[in-house]
Amino acid sequence: MGKPKTLLQDLCRHTLACGAESIEVEHKDRAEWILARKGETVFRIATFVSAGRDAKELRENLAAVRRKPLRTAIAGQVWILTVEVYERFGEDAFRVRISQAPQLDPAVAPKFTKKQGQYLAFIHHYSQLNRRPPSEADMERYFGVTPPSVHQMIVTLELKGLIERTPGQGRSIDLKIPREQLPELE
Repeated sequence: MGKPKTLLQDLCRHTLACGAESIEVEHKDRAEWILARKGETVFRIATFVSAGRDAKELRENLAAVRRKPLRTAIAGQVWILTVEVYERFGEDAFRVRISQAPQLDPAVAPKFTKKQGQYLAFIHHYSQLNRRPPSEADMERYFGVTPPSVHQMIVTLELKGLIERTPGQGRSIDLKIPREQLPELE
């Protein structure tokens, strides 16, 4: 899964690890207070000085996710982050909802590109032949591409809900679509 790409994603990872389901960001005392909410319980998980680099990055992350919800993989699951603005003591505050992405409907064929289909078919065939999923190095050799290309494809397939991985464990790719929905391996 790797390191979260943004500060907001890292805060969401920490929030979920604490058992909370949302984040609230409030401005007070020339700082951005990041609060985690678990039911009616609210607790502070971070504070960033408003003029600092972290506060600026967080505001940019919030603005981007407010415009377009973000799908992200956290702890081996796919989550959707959404941001809404509300007023708190005359100032704008932000609520970040962290919702688990819906599972694929087995009755509906999933959508994927031709290249993604080839990776999925390779994962299936390799797993059948070797009784274990392929490593990223196996895919690099088969497709003749660079390590970053393979890794990005795996992340994309995971975010689309087509595969699942166990964080920190190699060769843990699990296909989430049935064999009959896979293309033939070319």
